[in-house]
Amino acid sequence: MEGSTAAIELGIPARAEYVALARLVVSSIASSRRDLADDRIDDLKVAVSEACTNAIEAHRKASTTDPVSIVCSETDERFVVAVRDRGAGFDPAMLPEHPPVTDPERLNFERGLGIPLIRTLVDGVEIESSGDGTEVRLIMLCGPADMLDDDMFDTDFEIPDGAQEAAP
Repeated sequence: MEGSTAAIELGIPARAEYVALARLVVSSIASSRRDLADDRIDDLKVAVSEACTNAIEAHRKASTTDPVSIVCSETDERFVVAVRDRGAGFDPAMLPEHPPVTDPERLNFERGLGIPLIRTLVDGVEIESSGDGTEVRLIMLCGPADMLDDDMFDTDFEIPDGAQEAAP
């Protein structure tokens, strides 16, 4: 990624019990390095879960034991999570259109809601797919955590009467 300042890669076994690990790692990296509100971190966690679940399903269908790869990278303005699988791939243009969330017809769709949900939760989604696998990039627009305004935090506080300071 052009202008990338950092990248961290995690490989997980293509099994459902590892989705929580991927979600935890990505949210920990994002919250420690980026200026993202808690609700945006929650959105990212759900999007990562959906992307990882899709990748695991692609591995199952392809009968591959390769790990699913999750790569976190960043620039000054964005935090990107790429989820890569080694499945058969798909044509993103062929995804069915879903009715709006408020339309009762939406209840007739039991599957295929992962990508539309991901698109709702993050600021951008890029999908590259071929017969060798798929990469779904989740893009969150945000500033680095070091750009946080230190004046936001109140460091002037009084020790209540009777409380003792801890010795160094």
